[in-house]
Amino acid sequence: MAAVVAEIATARPDLDVRLAFLDLSVPSVDQVVDEIAACGHTHAVVVPLLLGSAFHARVDLPALLEAARARHPRVRLTQADVLGPDPRLVSALRDRVAISASPAPTGVLVAAVGSSSAAANARTERVARRLGALTGWATEICYATAEPTIETARERLRARGIDRPVVASWFLAPGLLTDRLRAAAPDLVHAEVIGAHRAVVEIVGDRYDAARTDPLALTA
Repeated sequence: MAAVVAEIATARPDLDVRLAFLDLSVPSVDQVVDEIAACGHTHAVVVPLLLGSAFHARVDLPALLEAARARHPRVRLTQADVLGPDPRLVSALRDRVAISASPAPTGVLVAAVGSSSAAANARTERVARRLGALTGWATEICYATAEPTIETARERLRARGIDRPVVASWFLAPGLLTDRLRAAAPDLVHAEVIGAHRAVVEIVGDRYDAARTDPLALTA
């Protein structure tokens, strides 16, 4: 994620671009808001580096920002939209598969986090369909923390005559869940995560610009 943010900072030298984590790592959102307040900034746009609009985007981050506003009432904090299933990210997913698999695959398992929200999972399922439409590959969605699992999705592709699909990682960065997916299907090729792809840089810039000028954006 530091590499992603470094690319964003290079692309937007007009901005003070900083990385913050919701949990599990540092610097935290609280720490970064405290830092920008100490530097004299009066407005910050917070762009969630999230591929889905689920609990983190709808509950965790708004609560953190609300607490930060209470500590720093003179700092205006605006939450931008998540990256989401942007078509450019689907193209980035295709690029990662193409680099990892030779020859080109006929079938792909699109592996994502998974959510307790059926609506969030339904939005993620569209990523697999869009990838299939873009490439002509047979695709199935699978989740690290929900159904269908990678084993279930693999059986669905096997029923369609595809024995050795490639796993496309619908993740920005590697970690515990991508390790879990690799362990569940160690014999398959697992494409690299999206990472510091140019599409991520472009979309973050777009999300920032939209939130910066949208009077309906979530602000204090």
